[in-house]
Amino acid sequence: MELALHSFDEPSVLQTTEAIALLAEAEIDVDDVRGCSRRLTVFLNRYLPLFPRREHRDNATIVVEGLLGGLERKTAEPIARARGVQRKPIQAFVGCGAWDDEAVMAELRRHVAQQMSDPHGVLVLDPSAFPKKGTQSCGVKRQWCGRLGKVENCQLGVFLAYATDQGQAPLDRRLYLPQAWAKDKKLRKKCHVPTSVKFQTSWEMGLEMIKSHGGSIAHGWVVADDEFGRVNAFRRGLHDIGERYVVDVPSDTRVRDLLARPPAKTKGIGGSARKAPFQSADVWAAAQPASAWRSIAVRDGEKGPITVEAICTQVQTRGPGGRVGVRSERLLVIRRQEQGQVQTSYHLSNAAAEVPLEQVVRGRSRRQQIEQLFAHGKGETGLGDYEVRSWVGWHHHMTLSLLALWFLCLERRTIGKKNPGGDGAAGAPDRHAIAAAAPRNGQGDCEADQRCAATHRRVANLFVAKDHRRLPAEPSAARDVMNRLQ
Repeated sequence: MELALHSFDEPSVLQTTEAIALLAEAEIDVDDVRGCSRRLTVFLNRYLPLFPRREHRDNATIVVEGLLGGLERKTAEPIARARGVQRKPIQAFVGCGAWDDEAVMAELRRHVAQQMSDPHGVLVLDPSAFPKKGTQSCGVKRQWCGRLGKVENCQLGVFLAYATDQGQAPLDRRLYLPQAWAKDKKLRKKCHVPTSVKFQTSWEMGLEMIKSHGGSIAHGWVVADDEFGRVNAFRRGLHDIGERYVVDVPSDTRVRDLLARPPAKTKGIGGSARKAPFQSADVWAAAQPASAWRSIAVRDGEKGPITVEAICTQVQTRGPGGRVGVRSERLLVIRRQEQGQVQTSYHLSNAAAEVPLEQVVRGRSRRQQIEQLFAHGKGETGLGDYEVRSWVGWHHHMTLSLLALWFLCLERRTIGKKNPGGDGAAGAPDRHAIAAAAPRNGQGDCEADQRCAATHRRVANLFVAKDHRRLPAEPSAARDVMNRLQ
């Protein structure tokens, strides 16, 4: 990520009291960055035995280090060029290498469970689209692309991740295969789609991932966006396997308030009290008195606790075709201030009535950690930087990228523990410490140290580019830091 030079020509801003205070918090030992190469070696030693051949292990090391480095685009060619090796072996290793990416992901999940297992943790399903210009990549079609905010030519991946107070981590990834692709034998053969892969909707894929991995890591909640939450069958599936969820739903979701008092002297058939009518969730929320909303602190921010307003009730939902849901769920509505505007979101949960509202709200708030996680994956470990077309190539690339991302998560925890400070999201790293992580005495002791330092420098760019007040107060010193960050 490039830094604007003009940001460092404003000594009046850099010398503010706030900037100096931030810099005082941003102290970190250079040994932390130098130790990165040693920690990466230990980290990779856990995974390299899963690659059957010597050249596979060598290539895995090259690719993961390249994904963690400071390359602008992290595809096979620039990674190979940076290490002075041939491009084709790296491309073949990622695109069609005979190694088991599922075994690597299974070991990653075991590693996550050992490092951060928490009974209050949250499993988060997150769909992510990858724009593509051509039509030959496995599963590509014109479909909704959240990254672009419109229907576009893209591939869709469904990801599972984990969030706790200690941080966040990726757990799994699967490529969505549209129905047209699933039925086309020629396309399947061309992209090497396994015969065992059948068409599944994204919510069916997500439910299967929860069933497969939910028992291997402690957690208290399942969270998902409205692509999953709007589907009654998905919520019912989670409930049937004993998962407690809080999922997003559209504002126009039809609900019946089961706690609302029916109008006086209003009787239904047989003299029974008439039930409240169905209405959209946003209409229900707008009708609630101000006194019914509760202020809840969801996490600590730099200027104090970050709070939202929330309200909930027991509801019955109406699904497709007007079918009425047979189970009671909790409708949760959350209001928050963002850039001077009120943002409102709607959610359904099967949490029991005795579960405090604060727990439900904080469980749902974990989703922000995963949004940050995958933003870092796309920006820092090349999650979207791939030029493979096959089913195998997509899963190979995603596995290596998520492995690099998991190492980055561990590094953030290491830096954050040594210099705790206020941060936006629960469990997120101390951004002040990360921004100061570049070595202060020039280059690292060896090439590996320099590559690992690039990991911290790249993360620092996310914050320094947004807020130059975190750089040293003297303009000349700021330019020096900028040169090391690039």
